[in-house]
Amino acid sequence: MCGIVAAVSSRNIVPVLIEGLRRLEYRGYDSCGVALHQNGRLRRARSTARVAELSANVAAEHLEAGTGIAHTRWATHGAPLVHNAHPHFSHGPGVVADAGEASGMAASGRVGLVHNGIIENHDELRAELRNKGYVFVTQTDTEVIAHLVDFHYNGDLLEAVERTLPRLRGAYAIAVFCRDEPHRVIAARRGSPLVLGVGGAAGANENFVASDAMALAGVTDQIAYLEEGDVVDLQLGKYWIVHADANGEFRRVERPVRTVVAHTGAAELGPYRHYMQKEIFEQPKAIADTLDAVAGISPELFGDGAHRVFKGVEQVLILACGTSYYSGSVAKYWLEGIARIPTAVEVASEYRYRDSVPNPKTLVVTISQSGETADTIAALKHARSLGMEHTLTVCNVATSAMVRECAMAYVTRAGVEIGVASTKAFTTQLVGLFMLALALAQVRGRLDGASEAAHLKALRHLPVAVQSVLALEPQVIAWSEEFARKENALFLGRGVHYPIALEGALKLKEISYIHAEAYPAGELKHGPLALVTSQMPVVAIAPNDALLEKLESNLHEVRARGGELFVFADADTRIESGEGVHVIRMPEHYGALSPILHVVPLQLLAYHTAVARGTDVDKPRNLAKSVTVE
Repeated sequence: MCGIVAAVSSRNIVPVLIEGLRRLEYRGYDSCGVALHQNGRLRRARSTARVAELSANVAAEHLEAGTGIAHTRWATHGAPLVHNAHPHFSHGPGVVADAGEASGMAASGRVGLVHNGIIENHDELRAELRNKGYVFVTQTDTEVIAHLVDFHYNGDLLEAVERTLPRLRGAYAIAVFCRDEPHRVIAARRGSPLVLGVGGAAGANENFVASDAMALAGVTDQIAYLEEGDVVDLQLGKYWIVHADANGEFRRVERPVRTVVAHTGAAELGPYRHYMQKEIFEQPKAIADTLDAVAGISPELFGDGAHRVFKGVEQVLILACGTSYYSGSVAKYWLEGIARIPTAVEVASEYRYRDSVPNPKTLVVTISQSGETADTIAALKHARSLGMEHTLTVCNVATSAMVRECAMAYVTRAGVEIGVASTKAFTTQLVGLFMLALALAQVRGRLDGASEAAHLKALRHLPVAVQSVLALEPQVIAWSEEFARKENALFLGRGVHYPIALEGALKLKEISYIHAEAYPAGELKHGPLALVTSQMPVVAIAPNDALLEKLESNLHEVRARGGELFVFADADTRIESGEGVHVIRMPEHYGALSPILHVVPLQLLAYHTAVARGTDVDKPRNLAKSVTVE
């Protein structure tokens, strides 16, 4: 979602800010901007196009300076228009907005600010500031922060920010600078991630803040992760961090500086047309890397002391959003079927807003690609507040907030995922969750040596099996040409493959904009069958498992109503192609791990359908990669 980069340096920092925004493009955004302290004024450029256009605008205006802030915005309050794009400037009493406001170029205001998050009491603050003579030129919640800092400013920017923060309700990560203090940036966080980058180019006295260490890759590898409530003061060659105590007094604190090698988001596409396609084909390697250090099944794969915790838990609670929620839904079948432990899966954005029945002997498992998903972090904190202290995350980013918040972690090794629609992160999550089910089964005495060896053998063969599925791409492309002409689709699965059907429908709607729904196949006659016509393609997942005969009956129900079936069937099923029935045969049946294989052709179907429709595959409209607001 939104991204922040800011710097104080003795060199021209514009290339660093622009490159930082490029590295954050994978998160998804609908506008971007940069503001600089140049020749005693605050100047900025903003755009509702890509960072490349912003870069061209900056060059055309000859913007360069040593102090600046930059931002990519995903709209929450106010449409994605130039005047709503960050950075925002203060317009105090008697200040007239610059004529360049509408076009994106401007050089007015005393305070400039960028913000990730949502300020919930912005209407109340807006009314108060209007009464004090402040002029609002946007519909954003962010503009109130700039005005409030300006109102409290009396020569010391840190003091002004410290007086502003207690007035804000909601989540934020902010970076602020002031016309009257040319070599200073103040940044703060509460509910949104922010990192401090220390030092940088040889000979340049500089420090940075960013919403993601990736934005600073190649600039500095010395990173401090700011904690909830931290405020950092950046100046030339120095910085300090303060934190409010229980009485609201800000006191100096230290945060450890670590060497972090951040992977760049500017990976080469190679022979692929889009990052999503590249990431689909990287899945065999991502799975192999995720399994690389696994010599056997052990609770200690999830952290020191995991055996003791696993021994004492009575149930599992999984908290996640979107694609990660569907991986958790698959894991429920494994945890209950293999480990025989009761498991609940909750949509994280809903969980903390309802009354639930907590059990302190619950293992709370969060799942997140980025490890910064605001809804999931909030749900985790809520679960802990209810007395459930046994926490574990399955996450793709070792340095993320989620990993730091949880007592235990399994860090997948999918690598950087740039396409907004998750693919390799999903399959590696499933690998981590399957091993969690095996580890819990082992501790609970439900996994003997022979079963463990068989499961490990299947896991190690998984990269080869996925590679065989990827070889089906030409057949999937042929189907995608048919799907590209449709506006609706129905996905069916049974048992552990029902969440895979949900994930397939999500992928199709995310990137092709085709309306798609998924149902347990047995539910057809309870309502969804009313939708089935010759214009409604029905995708079915048909592994050769205990529910195959039941599924075949459901498929007959579709054909009897004139529906057209597209079936991904295991090689040894009796489902044959015929009139209105199209079958792609999977290379092999894969038992409990079958969901990991069956999701791959669904990813390919969504991808090639989107390509055929000409959509922006890697950056679908209205969506963001890392959802850091509620």
